[in-house]
Amino acid sequence: MRSAWRGGVIGGSTTWLRALGVIVVAGAALRFATLDTQSLWFDEAVTAQLMRMRFVDLLQAIPSSESTPPLYYVLAWFWAHVFGTGEAGLRSLPALLGSATIPIAWALGRRLGGDRAALAAAALVAFNPLLVWFSQEARSYALLALLGALSALLWLRALDKPADMRRLLSWGAVAGLALATHYYALFLVAPQALWLLMRAPGARQRMTALALPAATGLALAPLALSQRENDTARFIADTPLATRVAQVPKQFLVGYDAPSETLLTILLALAMLVATGGLVALLRGRDDAAQPASARLRATSLAALAAAALALAILASLVGEDHLLSRNLVAVLPLLAVLAGAGFARAWSIAPALAATAACAACLLGLVAIAGVAGDQRLQRDNWRDAARAIGPAPTTGELIVAPASAVVPLGYYVPGLRPVPAAAATLATTQIAYVDLPEHTPGAVRAPRSIRIPPPPPGFTADFQVDGPTFSVVRLRAPAPQPVAPSTLSRGLGSEPAVVFTSP
Repeated sequence: MRSAWRGGVIGGSTTWLRALGVIVVAGAALRFATLDTQSLWFDEAVTAQLMRMRFVDLLQAIPSSESTPPLYYVLAWFWAHVFGTGEAGLRSLPALLGSATIPIAWALGRRLGGDRAALAAAALVAFNPLLVWFSQEARSYALLALLGALSALLWLRALDKPADMRRLLSWGAVAGLALATHYYALFLVAPQALWLLMRAPGARQRMTALALPAATGLALAPLALSQRENDTARFIADTPLATRVAQVPKQFLVGYDAPSETLLTILLALAMLVATGGLVALLRGRDDAAQPASARLRATSLAALAAAALALAILASLVGEDHLLSRNLVAVLPLLAVLAGAGFARAWSIAPALAATAACAACLLGLVAIAGVAGDQRLQRDNWRDAARAIGPAPTTGELIVAPASAVVPLGYYVPGLRPVPAAAATLATTQIAYVDLPEHTPGAVRAPRSIRIPPPPPGFTADFQVDGPTFSVVRLRAPAPQPVAPSTLSRGLGSEPAVVFTSP
């Protein structure tokens, strides 16, 4: 990458395009190569459950099972019917969307600071740990990041020529798609729309720009109100808002977890200080051949847009619509990467060696975080897959499985046919009882199995075996002949916390 920074002036645009190609391939490889390394966690298992429904049933299930609009699930449903509902099949669509975000970041960066800014922006997106994480998650966040970046690109193009109907319509179409992907896209689309309203020369242009986003918003309003009543994301407010706001910059830099996280965060923050200094110089500098007024104006507009989106999200949380998490703000992350890329490019004209070193360090540190997560289960998603394997290759009919309530969907994905047993159910005769425990995970803290306390075995049962993995524990009890067991007596799990009893088919 450093050679591309140096060779661009001599080699011309071909050198930059070749460097972009290398970055896109590297970014795609990071996203596709380890698609099935991690287990599906709860939210992804819900996606898998939706993908296995009929299309009509999928649409009917979204209001009660999701807190987001349906666009991603509609696209994923068709995708899954080609590539399957396995881990790699489900995640290959987000991986493709995440890879497509890289050249869009390049195009955005080019509008702000030329080829050097474009290359830096593309590299920062390609090697960003959080963007790679969501490129490997079967949820809507990779699509949200893609459409957020694309809407910003088309918005800047429309601002350049606010009378151009095609540019306004293109932005409106992508803005509508972003709204149909995630409600938090509103915090990005609303400032864009307001800006275009002020710049558009006439009513016809204003109507053209707003037609599709407004129509999308009106169409989604009944669904949004329904999902608000059945809010599946109410758990977010259990964590103080100040804590969640403070987590955003750290997670934007190194992701949810990383090896030597504190050190990596500090080093990445130092690298980004160089980009911030360059960006300030770009925004406040004089207009000249190397920094035309149009580039400075675009950088100012994009910085204001990113700041407005973040501020509106915080304001919404303060007035009661509190769903603020880094993942819901992911549409802003590519924009910040582009601004950092423009900052690095401007810093190059002041201190070339420092700028190149800092930009390369930011990418390499991101790669360290990505590789560290891929190689350490303690930094990964809930490991229901290995927990299911530890239960046994094929649970026998009538086996009872005691696990946290959150296990019903992900454990059901890996153990097909698993179903909860009502706590008030009559006694069941069984020869096997398996306890499963996954400790609760707090981002930023290395996950580790908690000290388990095996409940007293029911009469006739003895401990058969125990498996303690890096992120889970499984204990199996066995009886030589079927013994009557009341589900209510198994209401405590390995962590001495309330548990749910499941039975295999």
